[in-house]
Amino acid sequence: MTLRDQAEAWPVARFATVDGDGQPHLVPCCFAFDGDVAYSVVDHKPKRSPALRRLDNIRSNPAVCLLVDHYEDDWSRLWWVRFDGRARLLTDGPEHASAIALLCAKYEQYRATPPSGTVIAIDVAEVRSWAPPGILAATEDRRMDSHGEDGRTEEQGPGSAH
Repeated sequence: MTLRDQAEAWPVARFATVDGDGQPHLVPCCFAFDGDVAYSVVDHKPKRSPALRRLDNIRSNPAVCLLVDHYEDDWSRLWWVRFDGRARLLTDGPEHASAIALLCAKYEQYRATPPSGTVIAIDVAEVRSWAPPGILAATEDRRMDSHGEDGRTEEQGPGSAH
């Protein structure tokens, strides 16, 4: 198992956005992956307001970060994986439905009451990670570059030609 595998299976992440004035905003979130796209949803958990700052921030600046980490008092067991990318907001359609299905498969709470709110789709452009030696197999830091109109991605890592 790699750090990325562990991160994708982890139950919670921190989701960072930046507002139009450059001020950061960080919230915990549930998430699921389909390849190099991460999904989160505005769910039924209590919120201060239905007008969420993270959605406004994405509309003004789609650059986002999803951080998954593990902390223990034994620092030899720490690790983190950061997924940087651009966010899209989905309110309906096939990708929205697929994202909801992925989230329901991962979270029992969503299976009991499926969310129907806006889905945040994060097209991951770069993956960074850290762990001390021996924790899990390394996740090579990499950047994905989109090529051509078909949207195919090519992974860029150490030693690549790019």
